[in-house]
Amino acid sequence: MIAFLRGRLLEKHPNRVIVDVQGVGYEVHVPLSSFYGMAEVGQELTLRVHTHVREDALLLFGFTTPLELSLFERLIAVSGVGPKLALAVLSGIEPQDLIGAVQRGDVARLTSIPGIGKKTAERLALELKDRIAKLEGAAAPVPAAGSMRDDLVSALLNLDYHRSAVEKAVDATLAADGSRSFEAALKDALRRVART
Repeated sequence: MIAFLRGRLLEKHPNRVIVDVQGVGYEVHVPLSSFYGMAEVGQELTLRVHTHVREDALLLFGFTTPLELSLFERLIAVSGVGPKLALAVLSGIEPQDLIGAVQRGDVARLTSIPGIGKKTAERLALELKDRIAKLEGAAAPVPAAGSMRDDLVSALLNLDYHRSAVEKAVDATLAADGSRSFEAALKDALRRVART
């Protein structure tokens, strides 16, 4: 089984890449979370790989971080979730957001991922909760670079407020004054979400 590839990035597409490893080109399917963080064409690339064998195909799924690979392997262990759907899940939600949604049993957040219906979301939340708890303890949270809105939403979700209330509070805070510091905006958003 192929578990790791290091080579030159020959082609780069949103759902797949071709990696030249000493003259052999490997086609690897990747989620958008890996695609946006990877090297440019012509540069060296390192991928952790899950090899999926079917009677009619040998498919490689690649990831730039060990966390993504671990989540992928846990997703395909869920009944009714194959590699392509698992890849779609990782393309539709950031790894830390997926962990949080599963831990909270947030079916609404999971159904917002393209290709995931209510029954599949419920199954993901139920079957992955214990498996991801072990994973979350082993993997340190990855700080996400993003806008102030994303940082505020993340901070309030970590305090166990409901996503829709958090988003309304953050939007109201930024609409009132989007130029203040993160700390001042967080205090105001916290005050607003506590009132709901």
